[in-house]
Amino acid sequence: MSARIAPSILSADFGKLYEEIQMINDSQADWFHVDVMDGVFVPNISFGFPVMKPLKASAKKTLDVHLMIVDPDRYTAAFAEAGAHILTVHYEACTHLHRSLNNIKNHGMQAGVALNPHTPVSLLKDILPLCDLVCLMSVNPGFGGQSFIENTYTKIRELKSMIKECGSNTLIEIDGGVTLANAKALTDAGADVLVAGNTVFGSANPIQTIAELKSITA
Repeated sequence: MSARIAPSILSADFGKLYEEIQMINDSQADWFHVDVMDGVFVPNISFGFPVMKPLKASAKKTLDVHLMIVDPDRYTAAFAEAGAHILTVHYEACTHLHRSLNNIKNHGMQAGVALNPHTPVSLLKDILPLCDLVCLMSVNPGFGGQSFIENTYTKIRELKSMIKECGSNTLIEIDGGVTLANAKALTDAGADVLVAGNTVFGSANPIQTIAELKSITA
């Protein structure tokens, strides 16, 4: 089974957002990955509910929303209303992570936890059964187009072992620096979902690139 491919809207051309959304709809992509940044938790500001509105209206696939913001609990209900199917919060931003994940689930969404590159996966041991998804940042969050951090492979293998040990169905998502050159190695290590930004939207033929990502990870 090939990996789920989640093109990152952060890398799309916002001058033709509806066309970019339709392109993803028409492709073999599985999810839309939506990076929300506040300029506080990460040194960049991306977008929020004004972009969620056209996505909710036009996207025909899962909306995988990644909150790179402080105090994400304030916005759980709002993102549920905005159409998020999966809501991922950062371990580093949540003082009461157990409560945060339950709150996401209580609003009818799947719950994800993201880890920055410096954060060990072992910290998720006690919370893993509540996680529908763990997003491993393979670059320092905040900007697209960064170089892939090689230690990510070790973290994937360690996390996959933890998931098997606790008997959960948690998906492992990789966000940052995913390319046609490393996609196969990532899935071989245990990744289930690949977020691809510049690799997709920077290619001459995004639909073909998505198809290639699906093919090489099968």
